[in-house]
Amino acid sequence: MAGFALVLVLAPFSRNAESRLETTVHIRGSEAEAVDRELVERFQSPYAHRVVLVIQGLPDPDSEAGSQALTDITQGLRSEPQVAGVLSRLDWPDDLFLGKGGGTFVIIGLKPPGNEAANSDSNEWIEAVIPKLRAKASLLTATLRPQFPNLKMELTGEAPLNSDLRNVSSDDVKRAEIRALPITLFLLVLAFGSVVAATLPMGIGILAIATTLGAAALLALHLHLSILVQNVATMLSLGLGIDYALLMTSRYREALTEGLDAGTAADLAASQAGRTLLISASTVAIGFAVLLTVPVSELQSIGIAGLLVAATSVLLCTCIMPFVLGLLGSRVNAGNLLSLLHRGKQTSEKVRPAPDRWRRWSMAVTAHPRLALLLAGAPLLILTLQARHMRSGLPPDDGLPRAAESVQGLRALEKMQRNGIVESIRVVLQLPAGVTPQSDTGWGAISRLTTYLKNDPRAAQVLSLPTLTGMSESGTSVDFMDEEMRKSFLSVDSRETLLEVLPRSGVSPTQEMQWVRELRAENTQSITGISGVKLQIGGVPALDEDYDQVVKDHLPKVIGWVVVGSLIALLLGFRSLIAAIKAVALNLLSVGASFGALVLVFQDGYGSRIFGLANGLGSIYPTIPILSFAIVFGLSMDYEVFLVARVLEERRSGVPEREAVVCGLACTARLITSAAAIMIAVFAAFTMGNFVIIKMLGFTLAVAVFLDATIVRMVIGPALLQLAGDWNWWPLGLAGSSKIQEP
Repeated sequence: MAGFALVLVLAPFSRNAESRLETTVHIRGSEAEAVDRELVERFQSPYAHRVVLVIQGLPDPDSEAGSQALTDITQGLRSEPQVAGVLSRLDWPDDLFLGKGGGTFVIIGLKPPGNEAANSDSNEWIEAVIPKLRAKASLLTATLRPQFPNLKMELTGEAPLNSDLRNVSSDDVKRAEIRALPITLFLLVLAFGSVVAATLPMGIGILAIATTLGAAALLALHLHLSILVQNVATMLSLGLGIDYALLMTSRYREALTEGLDAGTAADLAASQAGRTLLISASTVAIGFAVLLTVPVSELQSIGIAGLLVAATSVLLCTCIMPFVLGLLGSRVNAGNLLSLLHRGKQTSEKVRPAPDRWRRWSMAVTAHPRLALLLAGAPLLILTLQARHMRSGLPPDDGLPRAAESVQGLRALEKMQRNGIVESIRVVLQLPAGVTPQSDTGWGAISRLTTYLKNDPRAAQVLSLPTLTGMSESGTSVDFMDEEMRKSFLSVDSRETLLEVLPRSGVSPTQEMQWVRELRAENTQSITGISGVKLQIGGVPALDEDYDQVVKDHLPKVIGWVVVGSLIALLLGFRSLIAAIKAVALNLLSVGASFGALVLVFQDGYGSRIFGLANGLGSIYPTIPILSFAIVFGLSMDYEVFLVARVLEERRSGVPEREAVVCGLACTARLITSAAAIMIAVFAAFTMGNFVIIKMLGFTLAVAVFLDATIVRMVIGPALLQLAGDWNWWPLGLAGSSKIQEP
């Protein structure tokens, strides 16, 4: 009853999952997030959180008509309760607001509601403001369009891009489900030949999605959970849930063909398949549990989602499936398509557990294991070598659909050569005790840092107290400055000041990240001319750099912990050192080959047009290697566990080694290939979406499962089992088995 209770309690909450998941990335201990907090708490800047409204189709802002239209727009925006400030050409006569080739933009500062002001880490309120601002912009556009027919206003910036990311993610999930479910049902019907037997795994997969998302919705009340949970939970629930239910159903039907009654067959399936599922799920869970050690909310969210999927899938399969199968009895074979096609055959004919074609294949592999290893292993090793050329970084394409308003606004800013206002680097300079920005010493330090930043060829403009006031290096009071501007660039205690660096148009995200690294490594004393100064670097490029650095630092640890954890789990499950080591080694080969394919297609561009990309992206998102490794390692282990557990079962019953390998492969080959085909269909469905990072993830998982279920488990795995002989089960794998007579 535990499984039914779990579904009844959690599934209803799945309807609220999407609204409770975040698009903002939180990096614990991140310098970029520290800068955001400084701007909110110590500066009390109205533009700490901001968006950009891109305006096209108006006359020049300096003309009378253009100025009046811009006044109407800014006044309309200021009337919104959560707008902290509006900055335009009218407030600040700088050429920054005049786009190359026409057009202008307005900077909108956002004000957190009430109790959020003290908690700058909680940015959920920002996304709630975006639809209201878009509605306001639409209203203003409709009002002014009779006078200016070509008027177009688009909201962009980090928050609008994140908001569109949520919509893209949600749409991708729905489309992927629509693509994957019919194909999955078709493959299940092919695997079982029975409509009823096919619908059981499908039902478990759907229940796993609802239960996992329901649990995630509840956890999101207390934790920062990423919107990627929605994609990963759907993808893995369909894959794992159906895989596990497929194994359970197969073992039950096999037991029925051996003459057992429904209740006994269900108990036997729960016992034999249940143990296999626990071993398999434990290896899957290890990969996701290790992601919790990475201080990035996005990766921790996926770790939590993966743990929920693994636990839910096992619980549903071991608690609900035996009960349902026992109730169905022989009716599990109802709707048998084979019997409909061959009405003259006796439908009660016993199903062979080891089809002749797979037995012949098994005999061929075990007869020539060294040749099989050479022919199958060489191509995978060559593919794995391509992974050495993987370049981690942010591709120039942001991965959002061109139709998204935020992307169109960003592209418009790029044409105006003003996209630096969205991608700016925020430099917070903290002066030593006793030195203020208004003093000669402080002002000189700020001026020298400003000059240093302006002289960088990647900089289009530097906004700082000296550049805003046009003053020389002599210290002067800034009290005459507008209050909003003063708070934006000078902290309340006058100890810190902000310098905002706008990159030139054409500077790539990877170059911006490199620039952040250089600034953080600079000797601030030599630049500013005084000792005791401290620089903190924030902004979108700094957050990207923090993300990239955290992932690179933790990737070796994640690999190490996943390998060691999986090795321990397999040792406990199989009680065999050799079998555990072999399983881990084969998994590393599957992961390496899938990474090589990822590099060839998405980085280098071979076949990238299939996935809607005109060319290779030149780099791979930093999150993909660490995320793919954690997921692929566990998923690949599934088929090794299915195969080795069956071979070990045969060996413990007294069957000689070669016959055990032949029988184990013949009995599980259909299950493994069917399960793999379903997983590949599910993962491939996600490669057709609009979110590039999910395309990469779906592709990597699909390739890994394909290679693993075919070349690795059907050829390399059995060949190694045959070569190792009794060493496969050293030291305790065969403990308690009957005496084995070798042929």
